[in-house]
Amino acid sequence: MFIFEKAPFPSCHASTVVEHEPGKLMAAWFGGKDEGAKDVQIWSSVFDGKKWGELVLLGTEPGQPCWNPVLFKTAKGTLYLWYKAGPSPERWSGFVRTSSDNGKTWSKVEMLPAGFWGPVRAKPIQLANGTILAGTSVESHRNWTPFVDRSTDDGQSWTRSNAFPVPGKFNQIQPALLETQDGTIVALMRSRDPRVVCRSESKDGGVTFTPATPTELPNPSTGVDCVKLANGDFLMICNPVEKGRTPLSLARSRDKGRTWKVILDLETETAAEFSYPAMILSSSGLLEITYTWKRTHIKHQTLDPKKLRD
Repeated sequence: MFIFEKAPFPSCHASTVVEHEPGKLMAAWFGGKDEGAKDVQIWSSVFDGKKWGELVLLGTEPGQPCWNPVLFKTAKGTLYLWYKAGPSPERWSGFVRTSSDNGKTWSKVEMLPAGFWGPVRAKPIQLANGTILAGTSVESHRNWTPFVDRSTDDGQSWTRSNAFPVPGKFNQIQPALLETQDGTIVALMRSRDPRVVCRSESKDGGVTFTPATPTELPNPSTGVDCVKLANGDFLMICNPVEKGRTPLSLARSRDKGRTWKVILDLETETAAEFSYPAMILSSSGLLEITYTWKRTHIKHQTLDPKKLRD
């Protein structure tokens, strides 16, 4: 289903989704005249289990476009909204709002310290000891470099890991993070060269990461998102091609993200864009997915991972 039918913007992109209350979802995205236009703002809607509600404006920066919102609820119950604003990814700044009542009210907007943007596109993960890990990256015209930011105080402050691009190249951004059954942290990145998903891992809880290595799963330089299932399998939602942003598909890995098999196509229309997906595993065990639909809408799908077959 579409999250909205009509909206006060012609273009939208880069959705994020969170289960902010049991059985209820909140999504956010940026919308305006076009990506990078000065009127682009952060919009949100809430799903009550049956339908999506009215659009709410959650982020704006006068005279500057907004980018890449990320929603996340910590184990202590703090609901975060991070987003970026500025003329381009090379010159954007990070902003954050929090809610202590599941999004009914929000704090005033705060700017993050210089060089910190919060999770740059994909949702963070939280470890059993409370540590929050957020994939982030530098994105300039010649240097794309991934990092992971680490917080041990419920997102109040952050320290940064080492950089982990593919050796000799600086072409990976937007890490999506997963924790394996043995506690290894796996980062999976969008890549423009090579045109495959790249992978890095940490054995020390996200403090340091190995140099990234290419997988064999194609990636046309567009965002991915991932979840870990109860049996330890990884699922990735992605565009598994070298060019274009269709199809949009689910892939499975049974070896900690080293190899992948596409198991389901969600969108297959040619000459269209289905991209920048967000995916969570809800408290009821269902996959809740949002993604850009032809740059005009954000689409929501629910899948039962128990019904997925290789």
